[in-house]
Amino acid sequence: MLLETAQGRFAAEDFGGSGPDLLLVHGTGHNLAAWAPLVACLRGRFRIAAFDLRGHGQTPQDSTDPEQYWRDIGAVAAALGMRRPWLVGHSTGGYAVTAFAAAGGDCAGIVALDGFVLDARQTPDERQAWHLPREQLWDLFRYGWRATPAEVEAYVAQVCEQAPGDWLNAGVPAEQVAAFTRRAFLAQGDGRWLRRPTMEEIARVSQPDPGAPIYPSVDLYQRLAVPAGFVLASQGLYASRRAALEAVVAQRANRHLRVLEANHNVHLLQPRAVAGFVIELGLGRVEPP
Repeated sequence: MLLETAQGRFAAEDFGGSGPDLLLVHGTGHNLAAWAPLVACLRGRFRIAAFDLRGHGQTPQDSTDPEQYWRDIGAVAAALGMRRPWLVGHSTGGYAVTAFAAAGGDCAGIVALDGFVLDARQTPDERQAWHLPREQLWDLFRYGWRATPAEVEAYVAQVCEQAPGDWLNAGVPAEQVAAFTRRAFLAQGDGRWLRRPTMEEIARVSQPDPGAPIYPSVDLYQRLAVPAGFVLASQGLYASRRAALEAVVAQRANRHLRVLEANHNVHLLQPRAVAGFVIELGLGRVEPP
């Protein structure tokens, strides 16, 4: 469905259910279809919803500044009738839910899945040096590609065929890979389909103001007061940063760390274990350290 919010229209899905409200926030390149395995494991424990971030999936609008995508969380939750939801974010979505909560956004707590900010503030040039070159992004993901319907289906089949040897999709069922890959294409008026996010979208959100109070750096956690769970994937993007993450967790008694055997897409590979951690946190059953 297209959800009307104070910040515009967002493609969203309300999975229903009873219990505390829970909103799922995907990472760069993904969309709400990537949450299906986790939703299946959480049914009956929460009232669950997910949405496509701006610039992604079937949400029509793009970003015009680097903070909109995480500030949208409040508008989406309000339009869904959610009050103080738990927020679960993967990868960039992990930063998004952290930033939203650190900025004082209305939420009961957060869970970040292999999506952390563990370095000091950087200059724009330093941040740019971290990102993959445009050519490499194109080779890996075809961001911004305008394809015919036949090309879309051929590409989906290719991604599924290559998934077993892919550094991100290895171990993910082919039907799940097909679902979030196909949803990443938005129909255009000329009969073609646009692979999202585009390079321009990535560029806009990759240049936050280094002087802004909310910034993707380790000092962000000093502003984070709500309960927080952190899931570290043992073969993920932050596998070598465990000590830095443990230091963040140790700052407050209401923070908890779970390490799971998986690559970066931990929610797709270990949905039961992730769901168990979310249930422990959201229902107040996690044991104190």
